[in-house]
Amino acid sequence: MTVSTENLRLVLGLKLRALRLKQGLPLKDVAEKAGMAVSYLSEIEKGKKYPKAEKLLDLSRALEVPFDDLVSLRVDEDLSPLKTFAGSNFLQEFPFELFGVKPEDLFDLVSEDPARAGALVRTFIEISQRYDLQVEHFLFAALRSYQQLHANYFPDLEDTAAAFRRREGLGASEPPSPERLRQLLQRRHGYRVDETSLSGHPELAGLRSVLARPSPPLLLVNPRLLPAQRAFILARELGYLELGLRERPRTSSWLKVESFNQVLNNFKASYFAGALLMDRERVVADLAEIFRAERWNPEFLLRGMQRYRATPEMLFYRLTELVPRFFGLKEIYFLRFGHHEGSDRFSLTKALNLSRVPVPHGVGPEETYCRRWLVLGLLGELAARRRSGDPIAAPIARAQKAAFLSDGVEFFVVAAARPLALAQRADSAVSVGFLINDAFRSTVRFADDPAVPRREVNLTCERCPLPDCAERAGPPALAERERQTARREAALAELLRSLPAS
Repeated sequence: MTVSTENLRLVLGLKLRALRLKQGLPLKDVAEKAGMAVSYLSEIEKGKKYPKAEKLLDLSRALEVPFDDLVSLRVDEDLSPLKTFAGSNFLQEFPFELFGVKPEDLFDLVSEDPARAGALVRTFIEISQRYDLQVEHFLFAALRSYQQLHANYFPDLEDTAAAFRRREGLGASEPPSPERLRQLLQRRHGYRVDETSLSGHPELAGLRSVLARPSPPLLLVNPRLLPAQRAFILARELGYLELGLRERPRTSSWLKVESFNQVLNNFKASYFAGALLMDRERVVADLAEIFRAERWNPEFLLRGMQRYRATPEMLFYRLTELVPRFFGLKEIYFLRFGHHEGSDRFSLTKALNLSRVPVPHGVGPEETYCRRWLVLGLLGELAARRRSGDPIAAPIARAQKAAFLSDGVEFFVVAAARPLALAQRADSAVSVGFLINDAFRSTVRFADDPAVPRREVNLTCERCPLPDCAERAGPPALAERERQTARREAALAELLRSLPAS
């Protein structure tokens, strides 16, 4: 356990409260015996204060325990899980303040009954170990919750990007080019941008960029990136600088998550980049025009990528930032999947769900994602075209109405797929889903376009009860288990009804 001041406070507070309750002593009695105010003792028990040595000695006498036992980090068995929790990286790194909570507040909730609280914490520890959950999983989950609290729209970041655009004379009619962004980094911040060095290191071939050194700043950019990706990397670098974000990852892809500040600052700089490259007012105006169309047309997406010089991911993610705020369509989600040729697995690499409906998320290795999802169908189409020798020169885009079997709701889903620039024979696909409700139908005129195919979908094949699914990639084991449980419950109810009354 890392012995920090905070850990000492929390462990002492837990021990004091447990000792006092074990002896059946009210807070007032112990405070009087120790010669201190009740409020001060309460602050100590809550882990907010750590008293001086003479006060600790008074407390040991008041509770009739050896001084060394009181101040040591040793705790009774029923408190050991709470001690582990207090010293964990999770407690030190999790951004409780974003949700209006302080770490010590958690102990206010559990200190009433340390034994039960210890059992609860032990349960969480066991779950995290079983599913190999690391602190970084909780940090990224915290970021997603933070985005959900704000409907993924951050006016301060939007305004900062707009002000930067005006100050540097970057018009809203088209996104700034990579060359223009590179010039800004060089002229305003003394950057040197190197687009050759990364190509000489095979182990780093999948990285888009590396901040090799902060002073004088040297940014390594992968030469194999698409122009849109290079623009995003450079715009994000400007975001770090304009927003004054010092704590940050050095690489574009996460090699190691060191703190939540890194995660949050990376998100803010990326948000700034998207807002700089795709002007808010212009995107909103274009979306309003698209939503007025009577029929869905995949050219909506393809033209948008060309107009904003954006990859599908950049454009689709920008939609999640603006559509809920400016069109009132709050039930929306974003998914990104990847697929390598020759593999029968699809990996979910990014997700943001602003809706109340469960959508595909990380599942266990024994489960396979429903192949009826449009985003997976596009990845399969790319793989088939590659096998047939058909060149793929541009992203492919489609739309689908996805009816959730488990929830009885329907989403209007748009998706696009393309080959990856940094990985051979690998593809990426992204999708955005809009819940089809009254708000969607009143805003989007092509909501009921009969030309858009409708499909019933589920989370995974193992959970799907459809008997005649041609795309099924796994047996319906979990669905059958649920059916078997339902049959047994019905049989048990029938048995109980048939028994004579006593």
